[in-house]
Amino acid sequence: MIVAKRKPFEEIKEMLKGYKKVLNVGCGTCVAVCLAGGEKEVDVLNIELDMAGKLDENPIELGAMTIERQCDREYLEALDPLVDDYDAILSMACGAGIQFLAERYPHKPIFPAVDTTFIGVNQGVGWYEERCRSCGSCVLGLTGGICPVTMCAKGLYNGPCGGTNKGSCEIDKDQPCAWYLIYERLSRQGRLDNILKFSPATDWQNQIPRTLIQPGYKKSEEV
Repeated sequence: MIVAKRKPFEEIKEMLKGYKKVLNVGCGTCVAVCLAGGEKEVDVLNIELDMAGKLDENPIELGAMTIERQCDREYLEALDPLVDDYDAILSMACGAGIQFLAERYPHKPIFPAVDTTFIGVNQGVGWYEERCRSCGSCVLGLTGGICPVTMCAKGLYNGPCGGTNKGSCEIDKDQPCAWYLIYERLSRQGRLDNILKFSPATDWQNQIPRTLIQPGYKKSEEV
């Protein structure tokens, strides 16, 4: 899932300076699961902003609305009757959701309340680890299900660097060397021949926004 964290309070407060009525919009999926931008987090942030406004003798009127997904247009419709009543919108969704809000309501300032951090897994309550960087060239089938892009400090696709040290990374002794883990797992599976298969490095230059249309579907010309 997409993992996010709330921006520092002072940064949020500075973004909203000068706006008297703000609608704080939460998202009920990824950011809710990772405890960054769901209904509870919207209410908590609004309480903090309300208290700060009163202490600064600069009160702000805050609205709250949490929808199922901000990255899905059909759920944004629920906001249509509310938006014009506010000077600005504060979004607690990931970067994709924030951009969708900005596209739907181009006449309103849209501000992010969270920072999108990574695609990760839940290791415990409030504990998340990055496992995918959406590189667009997945090699997990060759590497025993261990991602060399996120687990290796240098994101190496084809074996370890010269800094691997007894199974640890030279960057941090507490960080396992990704390619050591890959070697061990492939060895247990009897698939060490995969180590010899070359994976071209991703060309990160001249990146443009990517589009994916699943097989069996076609892009609607009306959108």
